[in-house]
Amino acid sequence: MTEPLRRVAAYAVCTDHEERVLLVRESDRSGTPGVWTLPGGGVWHGEHPEQAVAREAADEAALAVAVDGVLDVVADIRIVPAQRVTLHTDRIIYTALAEGDPGGPVSPKVEEARWVTREEAAAMQLRPFAANALKLPLTAIDLPPERVPDLPSFLITDHPDGNPRVQRFAAYAVVHDPNHQVLLTRIADGYPGAGRWHLPGGGTDFGEQPDEALLRELVEETGHVGRIERLLGVASHHEPEQVGPEGFPIDWHGVRAFYEVQVEETRHPAAIEVGGSTEEARWFALDALPNLPVTDVTHEALAALRRP
Repeated sequence: MTEPLRRVAAYAVCTDHEERVLLVRESDRSGTPGVWTLPGGGVWHGEHPEQAVAREAADEAALAVAVDGVLDVVADIRIVPAQRVTLHTDRIIYTALAEGDPGGPVSPKVEEARWVTREEAAAMQLRPFAANALKLPLTAIDLPPERVPDLPSFLITDHPDGNPRVQRFAAYAVVHDPNHQVLLTRIADGYPGAGRWHLPGGGTDFGEQPDEALLRELVEETGHVGRIERLLGVASHHEPEQVGPEGFPIDWHGVRAFYEVQVEETRHPAAIEVGGSTEEARWFALDALPNLPVTDVTHEALAALRRP
């Protein structure tokens, strides 16, 4: 029997002026010793994933990297027998730039860092998520077990100081129709941000891919079926004492991927989830959006949509 464990991690496809890719080889202190992967690792509680990439690259390769975009968001699960856990990891993959020769790693989980060409990388044993990010052949290691959908979308844990905290990964959508209307949902009473307009979406289930979770939540909250156009960005919001339906303060860190989604048919949206955090869904013209009370992630996502 294993216990479920979730974490958020951030990595970088980091290139230099010669278009080489930075890879690190994991040590025997890691779960996959001798295997090559992208620089990166777990996101600390309250830390923005971009900051985590910079911190991990400095620890693993002694290089300063500059994040310049988000490439993909993927999830995987694997069983870690030594720790008796089934680990679900939400991985945010950024693109980044760096120059100089890698130095000796500070992290005990890494034994070497190296610039390689993509042709050289294709001949190396890579973690599956790293191979996918680089569009290279997959290896047979670290393949995930079956999805476990009945586990909660987030796990409340106790900080060493005794206070409850949670790091929750979620996926949201800026949904628009052919007439450029935007579909928003209003947060129900009793939930953080009650009365404000929000993006359709929500937390991912254990073992669920973020894009799959997004499309599922869109149907559950609004009755609409959509098509993902592109990943717009990743937001990070930290609320040290957020009070929600649990009825007590939680040190809450939300990491949220947001996508652009198109629907072909504009219908009156119906909130299907009864008793959930969504009380209403409604279409809005673009010129009405600046006057609406919206959540932080909604504001950030709408700004990203306007960028080319």
